[in-house]
Amino acid sequence: MSNKIHNHKYLEEYRKALRKNSTSAEAALWTFLQKKKLEGRKFRRQHSIKNYIVDFYCASEKLIIELDGAYHLDSAQQNYDCERTKDLNELGFEVLRFENKLVFENIANVLEEISNHFKG
Repeated sequence: MSNKIHNHKYLEEYRKALRKNSTSAEAALWTFLQKKKLEGRKFRRQHSIKNYIVDFYCASEKLIIELDGAYHLDSAQQNYDCERTKDLNELGFEVLRFENKLVFENIANVLEEISNHFKG
């Protein structure tokens, strides 16, 4: 797949700002994903695909991890999330969504669920 959909230059400053100001759930999950800690898979955080900035992305697995805070309970946001996931799925990516509280309450299950989506 062409890299023309990845990390558009015009989103670079925004991606950097998001990395610098991650949510507590993102920071917590990142400690388990960074430096290939999860089964040797390399994850990137705040990676852009098309016009979307995803929380975590594993290129070798074409896997996207999204963490959802309270604002994702809003029906308009849920509709947007659904369309965004559909668009990313159509590009060949798999999107996993977790509520922020799961990262704090049951990180082992979150990591197992992510690992279960690794192809090999």
